[in-house]
Amino acid sequence: MRPPCGPGLILLVTALVSGVAVWANEPNVPAAKKRYIYGKLNDKVDVYVKVYQNSPYLACMDEALAQGEVIDPLFLWIGPDGRNLKGQSFVNLTETGKLMLKAFQKSMSGSYSCTLSYKRIKKDPQEERDTFKTYKFMLFVNPFAPGWESMCRNITYDCEDETNSRILQARDRIEEFFLKQTYVIQKEYNIMPAIRYVEKSLEILRLDSCRPGFGKNQFVHADCPGCCVVCGHGTYNSNNDMHCRACSSIRINYYGATAC
Repeated sequence: MRPPCGPGLILLVTALVSGVAVWANEPNVPAAKKRYIYGKLNDKVDVYVKVYQNSPYLACMDEALAQGEVIDPLFLWIGPDGRNLKGQSFVNLTETGKLMLKAFQKSMSGSYSCTLSYKRIKKDPQEERDTFKTYKFMLFVNPFAPGWESMCRNITYDCEDETNSRILQARDRIEEFFLKQTYVIQKEYNIMPAIRYVEKSLEILRLDSCRPGFGKNQFVHADCPGCCVVCGHGTYNSNNDMHCRACSSIRINYYGATAC
């Protein structure tokens, strides 16, 4: 079972008793495991970041170039609004050109590009010339489930592990309650209870849905087909549907729209 504090999947804990249903939300977003995410020449790199969490470091070079040496490298990072990111309070930009976005929110989604300039090593110093390479990253936010924002923002350890542990505890306690209820009623009153838990009938069902402003698209987000990703420009999700819808009347030029 995946942790329950993410965007898309809803856990329905049910048992064969009358009128019992416990709900929690479950994510389907893989956590970034790499220390750095490298760019790709002539291609963009999609990155999915948990809301309010720091992004992984984005390296302004490709993996092949990182294995060699570059002379006098210079880095220019540009954000979705076209502004230079150097000196911005919401970024951490290292001397080696690696970018981290702090406390990521849906308004920070979009295209981030970096231009790297450096000198190629030549036998004849007079032949050395500047080389330019540009790398593009598309960053998308993945929300926590409703009600978990404040909790997950303040937890210093893995919030998904914590919420996963809690949903498992809830499942175990529901099962324990009905087992004990049957035992107590039979022992104290010597009668069979009207509502009786059928042992080992407790199960977890997953129902797909996304929060308003987010949706799933396995074609656009092939690297994360089960993720609820922030709705892009020109699309919206006004309720808990699975997909973002195209807006036919008004052009939406921002991320996470909940109305057309």
